[in-house]
Amino acid sequence: MSPADDPCIGDVSEGHILRAILARTPAAEHALLGPGDDAAVIAAPSGSVVVTTDTLVHGPDFRLAWSSAYDLGWKAAAVNLADVAAMGARPTALLVALAVPRDLRVSFVEGMADGLRDACAALAPGCAVVGGDLTVSSVLTIAVTAMGDLEGRRPVTRAGAEVGDVVAVAGELGQAAQGLAVLFGRFRDGDDPVPVDPAQLAAGERLALNAQLRPVPPIGLGPLAAIAGATAMMDVSDGLAIDAGRLAAASAVTIALESRALGADPARALAGGEDHALLATFPSDGPLPPGFRAIGVVQPPREDAPVTCDGIAADPAGWDPYRDWDATAG
Repeated sequence: MSPADDPCIGDVSEGHILRAILARTPAAEHALLGPGDDAAVIAAPSGSVVVTTDTLVHGPDFRLAWSSAYDLGWKAAAVNLADVAAMGARPTALLVALAVPRDLRVSFVEGMADGLRDACAALAPGCAVVGGDLTVSSVLTIAVTAMGDLEGRRPVTRAGAEVGDVVAVAGELGQAAQGLAVLFGRFRDGDDPVPVDPAQLAAGERLALNAQLRPVPPIGLGPLAAIAGATAMMDVSDGLAIDAGRLAAASAVTIALESRALGADPARALAGGEDHALLATFPSDGPLPPGFRAIGVVQPPREDAPVTCDGIAADPAGWDPYRDWDATAG
């Protein structure tokens, strides 16, 4: 594609860019009024709306040496859809705000729109982009706000876990962290980035890379967990140990995990971030909903250990951008 056919952001109008994006995004099922006005109007059949937001910034959250435009659009949608699902809601709409460098090509923004569209179609059919904002910045930033419908149910919060409940998870644990290790081990970032060649990776490494760049959270299982009586639930975005600790604190309990239930690499499952699995607790007197597997039990609170693994206090390892940014900023 020639530069004339693919101009830089700084060489075209805001309207040109918006038209390029909107041409690639379908209407949302719940949108009464979509893009093109000062605000969108979204139906809320249950009378309440679940709302969440997440921001991806070049540097701490992604690298252009690693991620394609499509990857970024997919991931920006997926991480927000997971937060909606973790409340037991069905995603209905996304608002996307982009801050983009002037020298970025319009085709790059179109690629992000394709990723947003396809992630919604694959993970949350009927959900789509209904509006947003566009501005210029020296640092590429993607901010997504997601909305969801509880369909008449109460939200499933982090605060409802009770002693004796089964602790369960839906989705993979540790794969995204393995993918990040592949990226740091195989890529050279900086002025002369060299992307990894997937053909040079083992099958397991390719799966892990996909888990990091294009996560596939079990969005549909959030509402199913709520219907099945989940007492507490949350998205595992920063690592199982640190996120289980947050659920434990909100519910005033201890989450007791079993390493044998955490897969072949329990340490990575505990500390790895960006899994976007669903961590939930369920009453012990009923079956787990399909797609969830037991990994522990809820116990009375221990001051010294909000999370244990095989009875030993778990290190609250995981992703904390304020703590970990320096380690990845090089």
